[in-house]
Amino acid sequence: MKTHLYKMLLAAGIILFSISSCKKFGDTNIDPTRSSNMDPSVQLTTAQLRFSGDLNVNERTSFMMTMPLVQHIAGSYSNRWGGIYFNSPNVMGVLWEDSYGSDLVNIIDAVKRTTDVAAQSNLNAVCRIMKVYSFARMTDLYGDIPYSEAGLGIKAKFDTQAEIYDSFFRELTAASVQLNTARDAVKGDIFYNGDINAWKKFANSLHLRLAMRLVKINPTKAKTEAQLAFNAGVFTSNADICKTVHEDIQNPYEEVGKGNIKGNGVSASFFNGGAVPGRFTTPFLNQLNSTNDPRMKYMVKNYVDLPGGNPLNRIDITEPLLAVTGGYFGVNPGNYIWDDFKSAIAITVPGVGAYSALNNDQKAQPANFLLRFNAPFLHLTYAEVELLLAEATFRFGATFGGTASSHYQKGIEAAMLQLSLFPGGPTIPSTEINAFLQGNALIAGRELELINTQLWITLFLNGPEAYANWRRSGFPVLTPGTNAEEPGESLTIPRRFEYPYTEEEQNRVNFEKVLPALGGVDSWNGRVWWDKL
Repeated sequence: MKTHLYKMLLAAGIILFSISSCKKFGDTNIDPTRSSNMDPSVQLTTAQLRFSGDLNVNERTSFMMTMPLVQHIAGSYSNRWGGIYFNSPNVMGVLWEDSYGSDLVNIIDAVKRTTDVAAQSNLNAVCRIMKVYSFARMTDLYGDIPYSEAGLGIKAKFDTQAEIYDSFFRELTAASVQLNTARDAVKGDIFYNGDINAWKKFANSLHLRLAMRLVKINPTKAKTEAQLAFNAGVFTSNADICKTVHEDIQNPYEEVGKGNIKGNGVSASFFNGGAVPGRFTTPFLNQLNSTNDPRMKYMVKNYVDLPGGNPLNRIDITEPLLAVTGGYFGVNPGNYIWDDFKSAIAITVPGVGAYSALNNDQKAQPANFLLRFNAPFLHLTYAEVELLLAEATFRFGATFGGTASSHYQKGIEAAMLQLSLFPGGPTIPSTEINAFLQGNALIAGRELELINTQLWITLFLNGPEAYANWRRSGFPVLTPGTNAEEPGESLTIPRRFEYPYTEEEQNRVNFEKVLPALGGVDSWNGRVWWDKL
């Protein structure tokens, strides 16, 4: 498998190098020089690996912005952009610049190359699904974006998010139907290794996720599309999870050609450049603690502070520290790790001896297994599907295969068990899961809060998706972060990413057409189409 992956990476790296070389000639929407015989399966590999393997994108989009915005992590200086609300178009613009210039160009072209090619019918369907998935992350963060004209070698117009979502639903429905086990074998597929039935379920489950985005802006359409997705067949177990299994490599920053995307880019961002790894926030720890969530003792650890480093050389001091403190300390939203400073605590660490646990040591961190460089990136999980079905059942009625309560319980159980997918991760005993379910039933009048709070926990390490679900649902209720010594640039939690300067400069005519929908200004406090009050 590693040899096969290495060969695909080499080919993908060649594509990426040629594309990144073309970017300097102008607009990120300009189609790079096209090869007449490009292999679309390699283009698929490129799009898949870059999604979670590109350190440049994942560090800024997840670690610096969306994970702090949803108050999963805080404390690192690099968390300040999304945690204290420092507005940096350069940070927000990297996803746009890198995606339009590489993975989106590749997947758009792969769809074109395989359209109406009988011998590549399944590959075409898979690429269409991957195109929707890639563009969904973009539009959910920015709002209106170039879509229908992207990659055509022109100054692309911005499609409205409503138009884009209509296209998403059509594409996912058609691609799911098009997939057929009797047709071509799909090569280059990192997600499912060409499993056609798995791709059908992924297409339908992604359809469900996107349908539930519309519950505020168009609940009737949300219900219709959610039902269509469910009827077509969504995930039914953790075996269906869509994930990228990364290699145990710390992706370097700004590598020539940006070709090394084998490791987990989110994990690498916690340890990049000698930075202090982000800590859990106090609200996240309070949620786990107040509900006696068994995940807490597995996911939350204390380590000897070692800026930079890697997740396999950290010294675990959790048990001796808890024996003294009686509980975990997090970082308050908007704060740095040195705020709320803790005095040193004398402890004895097995195998090490006497140790003075300083302030940084006492602020709780994600466990090693979560941040290993070969940790899987979970794109879409069975747990998320079940929790979305719980909400759909509550909102729309009992036409989704169970009660809201049964879906809720299945979602929580799946979320706890999916931790075992991580190398070195735990298999939480059924006794602990059942005890949690018995003590945390779905309560009448609080259904949306409880379901989406569980989604908030489940989506840890998938910052963009957690941010999207928080905005569409409003839960959990988060208090904006503040820092008395270093005030941020927003009094509320920002609701979207601002467009990069290059788009305003190089595509001004089309750029200016989207501003009225944002209140006349490109502000991160504006709202995307589906995120309405």
